[in-house]
Amino acid sequence: MKKPDVSVVGLVLAAMFLSSCSDHQSDAKRSENEIRHLLATWEKAFEARDLDGVMTMYAPGDAMIGYDVSAPLQYKGKDSYRKSYESFFAAYEGPLELEVRDARVLVDGDLAVYNALERMGGTLKGGQKASVWVRATATFRRIDGKWFDVHDHISVPVDFEKGTAALDLAP
Repeated sequence: MKKPDVSVVGLVLAAMFLSSCSDHQSDAKRSENEIRHLLATWEKAFEARDLDGVMTMYAPGDAMIGYDVSAPLQYKGKDSYRKSYESFFAAYEGPLELEVRDARVLVDGDLAVYNALERMGGTLKGGQKASVWVRATATFRRIDGKWFDVHDHISVPVDFEKGTAALDLAP
């Protein structure tokens, strides 16, 4: 029996490997596009102060954890985080503004991470314009074929000398 040519075996293995890598890369790119679409939908809902639209991005039930700039220290579950948005939206009149910079989406299998700088602003109920840059990080998980935010983290830097949040920073 003739042994297979080593170069032929190598070519077959290389082709299988490249095909596997290509499938993984195309899935990762497709997933990244799905998450970016989800974020764009969230952004439109946020600017319109559409609470139901905003909440569609988050994992159902208690699968979601949120860390926001406002108390409490931790929001456990989608319903708890919804209350944070309700309070935030109630402080403003009219549409909100959202500017996103340096956004990244990194995907590996059924998990993905988003991070960006986001400027949130609008007109407060008293008529004063407000705007603040925050650091945003979210972890997404694919559940039953659909991407959901399972961990949201919004923060601002701290001025340790003054003991206050540094709300006047901008990129």
